Amino acid sequence: MVSDHDASRVVLREELRALGRAAGITGLRCLSGGSVADVWLVSYADGRSVVGKTLVGAAPGLFRVEADGLAALRGPGRLATPAVLAVTGRLLLLEALAEVPDAGQAWEAFARDLAATHRATVSDRFGWRADGWLGRLRQVNTWTASGHDFFASYRLLRYLSEPAVEQALTAADRRAVERLCARLPEIIPAMPAVLTHGDLWAGNLVAGPDGRIAVIDPAVSFTWAEVDLSMLWSNSRPPASDRFFGAYQELSPSPDGWRDRMPVLHLREHLSVIAHFGPAAHRTIAQVREILGPFRR
Repeated sequence: MVSDHDASRVVLREELRALGRAAGITGLRCLSGGSVADVWLVSYADGRSVVGKTLVGAAPGLFRVEADGLAALRGPGRLATPAVLAVTGRLLLLEALAEVPDAGQAWEAFARDLAATHRATVSDRFGWRADGWLGRLRQVNTWTASGHDFFASYRLLRYLSEPAVEQALTAADRRAVERLCARLPEIIPAMPAVLTHGDLWAGNLVAGPDGRIAVIDPAVSFTWAEVDLSMLWSNSRPPASDRFFGAYQELSPSPDGWRDRMPVLHLREHLSVIAHFGPAAHRTIAQVREILGPFRR
């Protein structure tokens, strides 16, 4: 029986051949970091390399949506992204970039880039012009006037009906999510919608030849800037990235108490992980229950 990984390698070779990029390949190496898709470093005899992203059984248009998200983030002129070299229904081909350096200057520069992008893209509506994807699951981006309604309906409650979430969380867990959503206006202050990356954890950051941090794998929408901050805050990161938060808050200060809101805003990501992996996501389920503690009664 062919594994998904082997099938992904076959897809990669077939798509490269169709694009006229199969000649001179000297190596295919699956990169670490992706929990849903396979990401490949493709090396050529002339020393060039590119990155190919594949996903067996990918929904039609998934990679086009991702490429459009990268273009949207580049649009304001501050955030860096890898160049998109080709997009097909089964492959996203990107410029190959390096790992993020553990350098304070790079993280401070990234804070300036992200803060400038957030400031330049303020909107009076929450959502996006089309639905997107977070992993294999649809990200609902219906235009909404209220940020609290948008986050409750399309970033939290929408996951409760996913089969893997129904299997992994108890009825009491789900009621606690509903209580949290009802109290969001008390927890999250009114803030404008801005263009967000939407999946901004450390694994979705790479670096160009000049050391500048660039973003990959977006799930864009207009929502609270703190949604982007919560992803970096809640995931393990190099010590130098601590300088990111100081620089960002100096340039675009969040309302008081922003650190306390990070776990609540990160609940969306936790629910997405459970929706993909179900009861096997033991650590994530425990984290969700810890966040939901104050909302159980």
